[in-house]
Amino acid sequence: MAEYTSDANVELAYTTLQNTFKSGKTKEIAWRKWQLKQIWWLVDDNQTLIHDALKKDLNRHPFETTLVECSNVKEDLINHLKNIDNWTADQKPNAGMMGLLLRPTVRPEPLGVALIIGPWNFPFSLMVQPLIAAITAGCAAMLKPSEVTTSVQQLFVDLVPKYLDPSAVRVVTGGPAETGRLLQRKFDHIFFTGSAPVARHIAAAAAKHLTPTVFELGGQCPAIVTSSADIDAAAKDIAWIKYLNAGQICLSVNHVFVHGSVERRLIERMAFWLDRFNKGDPDSMTHIINDRNYTRLKEMAEKTKGKVELDGTPDAKARSLPVSVVSNVELTDPLLSEELFGTICPVIKGSTDDAIESINSLPRPLALYIFSQDQTEVEHIISSTISGGVCVNGVLVHATVPNAPFGGVGESGHGAYHGDYGFKAFTHYRTIARPTPFFFRMSDWMRPPYSVNDIKKLSVRNSVGIKRNWSLEQEREAVKRGLLLARLLRYARFLAYFVLLLGLADVGLDRRMGVLRGVRDLFVEVRSFL
Repeated sequence: MAEYTSDANVELAYTTLQNTFKSGKTKEIAWRKWQLKQIWWLVDDNQTLIHDALKKDLNRHPFETTLVECSNVKEDLINHLKNIDNWTADQKPNAGMMGLLLRPTVRPEPLGVALIIGPWNFPFSLMVQPLIAAITAGCAAMLKPSEVTTSVQQLFVDLVPKYLDPSAVRVVTGGPAETGRLLQRKFDHIFFTGSAPVARHIAAAAAKHLTPTVFELGGQCPAIVTSSADIDAAAKDIAWIKYLNAGQICLSVNHVFVHGSVERRLIERMAFWLDRFNKGDPDSMTHIINDRNYTRLKEMAEKTKGKVELDGTPDAKARSLPVSVVSNVELTDPLLSEELFGTICPVIKGSTDDAIESINSLPRPLALYIFSQDQTEVEHIISSTISGGVCVNGVLVHATVPNAPFGGVGESGHGAYHGDYGFKAFTHYRTIARPTPFFFRMSDWMRPPYSVNDIKKLSVRNSVGIKRNWSLEQEREAVKRGLLLARLLRYARFLAYFVLLLGLADVGLDRRMGVLRGVRDLFVEVRSFL
């Protein structure tokens, strides 16, 4: 393992990045595309090295590493390359008449030099994906990989200067003390993935310079399994996400709320699927990252008042800790005292409303998983809770939706990335106005000396029909009518296209006239709401 980066070399890297950004080099679209393509080759050329590093650090199976570290990085990279021209182009705001007079544009501009601090649980992808967003936005970047995953840290030290422009992307290494000194410097953006306690320290350091941040944290992500759920599918998904990376995922199910009528069935099917998962390579399951976390999980399991339903054979030397399922867990149980971030799965019996009350009493989670076939029930849970994201009848996949925001809320983080949301995280949208001479001539009355007679020129027309003494019930009725009107207009638009196709097709006159009468009746209905 290489020694940590010296303070002198950290300062050199920082100064180099500042000078590079000031030169304007990273703003060139061609440079950004070139660097993104270099990241492709960094991953493609070194996939075996990435597999080996994660095997050493976490005992991660190569398939799992490819799934969660390599393939998603490549997909993200392709998406950014496809969209960079569109995302970086000047935009014209919908400014109405003022658009003609002020000729405004909104220009996406890079924030500057970004500091990206990575975690140990997915130490490759969760460093590279923010870097992809930063480069696409035109930022220079300093990378600080986790010192816990030493093999991946060394991989970044070796590969980044080989593939990427060393004047614009630098890697520095260090532990908590070195990171603390690093944060004394002024960065233009800080992107951190990790725990809430560390995020608080970073937030305090960033606040001294008013540096914007994105925090991707975690939390106690719950799953709710209702009586209407497909129990086998729910058990399979929950068992898998607890198995994946040994549950060391910010999006992992922390605990499960289950309706009493299906509790036993859920536990039985989880046992079935976990047994099936373990019948492959006995050494294919990821290990707990270090002795401290292994001991923490073992002690929590020993303190629980619940019933251990399923518990494999642990190996302290290898830090192998099979998934365990614990039933009869109360809300005051030690297993619910903190984010587990491991292979223990507490199961809590209760109603949907009990689950909602518990979720709302805890810090807001990064994800909420709902297993139910009753859509009314699903909407009730979603509307009654707050979380970073939601996945219905599945786990994890909501975080893989292209160009959808991934991020937390409250103690599970703030800000978002993935797709254009990552681009926006590293971007300042700069409004540029180019007023016409006519605008200044027509607005000359706004300048001193002021006249009371000109106040009437500042009046704002009530163009949306705001009514005095309008009640909440009247507003609700208006909202309902508006939603219905929008739905009818969508149907009318569809039928208009259909009529056009009929006109082009060889369809009998009687049938065509019948459709036209239906369209006429629909438009009459729509007009009655106008």
